[in-house]
Amino acid sequence: MALSDADVQKQIKQMMAFIDQEANEKAEEIDAKAEEEFNIEKGRLVQQQRVKIMEIYERKEKQIELQKKIQNSNLMNQARLRVLKSREDHITSILNEARARLSMLTKNPADYRRLLQGLLEQSLFQLLEDDVVIRCRQQDVPLVKDVAGPASQAYKMATNRDVRLAIDQDNYLPADVPGGVELIAQMGKIKISNTLETRLDLLSRQLLPELREILFGKNPNRKFDD
Repeated sequence: MALSDADVQKQIKQMMAFIDQEANEKAEEIDAKAEEEFNIEKGRLVQQQRVKIMEIYERKEKQIELQKKIQNSNLMNQARLRVLKSREDHITSILNEARARLSMLTKNPADYRRLLQGLLEQSLFQLLEDDVVIRCRQQDVPLVKDVAGPASQAYKMATNRDVRLAIDQDNYLPADVPGGVELIAQMGKIKISNTLETRLDLLSRQLLPELREILFGKNPNRKFDD
């Protein structure tokens, strides 16, 4: 049975509508697929960038933490150095005060005479020479003359050796030296300084660890006293 023109147009329209519907559905499917793939790729990129950003911040955080540790270490070292300098300055001031008080030992002639004799005897035992020149302050010459005999006698009794003592009256110890003597032998080749200042320096070096402990307490980092 032949179709009329109207039926043909109707069928064509139906076919076109079906094709449009199929096309629209296919387009929607493609769009949905593209959107899904886009979201997946976007999520992957975002996650990738997030990881990179986290790594960057972790590195920066570690760098900042390291810088803080270095800065704190530097500050602690600077503080430690300031403390050590303050301690050394305090010890120096104490020793300077002790040096200033050495001159008080010469104020009492009897005590200073005994001290001079002891220093002279000690020096003779160190030298063990037969001919010795004594050098002292000019104002101490009378006292040194008084103690030279007893000191040489004490030396002879201990060593069974004679010693000839002479006072150098051309070259005196400086007037600002607190006191004491220097002994010279073998034409100046051997010299022993036994002035009060020299004795203080020797004593301060020997007692410096003990002095530090008295003033500042025991050092927890020190394993040995020597």
